[in-house]
Amino acid sequence: MGLLDILLGRTKPVVPDLDQLFALPSAAVTLEAAAGFTPTGQGAVCFATVEGSAFEQTHREVQALLDADTERTGPPVRLVRDDYGYSWLLSQRTPDQLPLLVNDLHAVNSAMEVNGFGPQLLCSLAGFEDRRDGTEEAGTEQAGGRRLALVYLYKRGSFYPFAPLPGPGQRRDGALELQVQAALTGDLRIEQDLGRWFPVWGAPGL
Repeated sequence: MGLLDILLGRTKPVVPDLDQLFALPSAAVTLEAAAGFTPTGQGAVCFATVEGSAFEQTHREVQALLDADTERTGPPVRLVRDDYGYSWLLSQRTPDQLPLLVNDLHAVNSAMEVNGFGPQLLCSLAGFEDRRDGTEEAGTEQAGGRRLALVYLYKRGSFYPFAPLPGPGQRRDGALELQVQAALTGDLRIEQDLGRWFPVWGAPGL
């Protein structure tokens, strides 16, 4: 990056590094120790929907590839459209199969790249939950039933936590997100620009 780029605030685009996804299993160990969250076994890849036969064929091939896994015991991979018009490929494994789930997420992203749809990739996420009943954190409403996603931003090559609060409305637990950020700094490449910690309301797998 040249001096002119620095002065004008321009930065080079970050090259996507899908291998960052393989850090999730070790980060999950840290997350459980630090905040009590464990994997749900659900994860998804989000991409901008594209009309056309090539796009349809690509996501069907990806679904078929993942469903052909002989170790898969859960539901088939599903394509879901959210309320904002984005597409999600949702994979469901058992909670103890996070490495296999990560392989699924990596495979979806890689297949989209190979078929020329890398620019449409937005993010991937793995779901976590706190199943404690709250007695371990007396006087709070936060333990038990909390959900959390570790979101990988494809175009940034970085992760951030997203923690929606239970109940009506769209509210997020900012304190928990910052706690998770601090806990996982040594495990994941955490996105430093908090303005890019986009809420993924209603995301499949969360």
